[in-house]
Amino acid sequence: MKYTGLLTLLLLAALSSTAQTKTYLWPGAVPGETEPKHEPVLAENQSGNVRRTTNVTNPAVLAFLPQASVNNGYAVIVCPGGGYETLATDKEGSEVAQWFNKMGFTAFVLEYRTPNKRLGALQDLQRAVRVIKTDAAKYKINPDKVGVIGFSAGADMAAKLNSEFDVATYPAVDDKDKISCKPAFSMIIYPGYLNDGPNKTLTPELANLNASTAPTFVFQAADDGSGGSSVTYAVALQKAKVPVEFHLVPKGGHGYGLRKGNPAAEAWPVYAEAWLKANVLVKNK
Repeated sequence: MKYTGLLTLLLLAALSSTAQTKTYLWPGAVPGETEPKHEPVLAENQSGNVRRTTNVTNPAVLAFLPQASVNNGYAVIVCPGGGYETLATDKEGSEVAQWFNKMGFTAFVLEYRTPNKRLGALQDLQRAVRVIKTDAAKYKINPDKVGVIGFSAGADMAAKLNSEFDVATYPAVDDKDKISCKPAFSMIIYPGYLNDGPNKTLTPELANLNASTAPTFVFQAADDGSGGSSVTYAVALQKAKVPVEFHLVPKGGHGYGLRKGNPAAEAWPVYAEAWLKANVLVKNK
């Protein structure tokens, strides 16, 4: 019986380690970072049953693997929100990753630099795409099928990647940086900061959109204080002839993730899954 119990514990430990593997993005100095590398710290605000971290100086991705039987060869990088101050690591991170796993996606939750390091955050996202594409064989994914989803500030990052995947935001570190960081698809969920141009027009960094931009899914609630952000962005995508699907629902506010009890939180995954099946996964056929 003792051996059986020990074997069970070892199996559980093995399953846990393969389900969540952490990979640090920068082998040496982190571009523009002045603090020493260390693990993220818990933010003071832990309200609403949300785990929030901050003070990220050693950016990383945390891998969540699907069951081998359902692995579809696609990957997605999950960018949690938090106003560039903190990261909602469970509500807009691990919970979303596990939702993607059920559909067969390999998911990576990005720990990007905070607080108030917007350029650094974009650098981390660009680097994350390249690192994951390099390790595609390890994760049994197709390097041309790596997409991104972002929430709130993370959605702003995903939108910037859509426009600036070919902009060198940091000096090349190694051969990984020769790889394109263009995403295969982009999902923008209750974004902020996308209409920071004059008179609430499109943020200038987002202007480089064209028909080759990745297919994009945009979702927001009309009663979200940042609701105009998604409208401006969706119109810009449409004008640039980017394949886009946009949903604006009446109620839901902001920052709901996938959690039940909020009409927007219950709506967007349904629309998103249908969009993925019709516009992303269909390319497998």
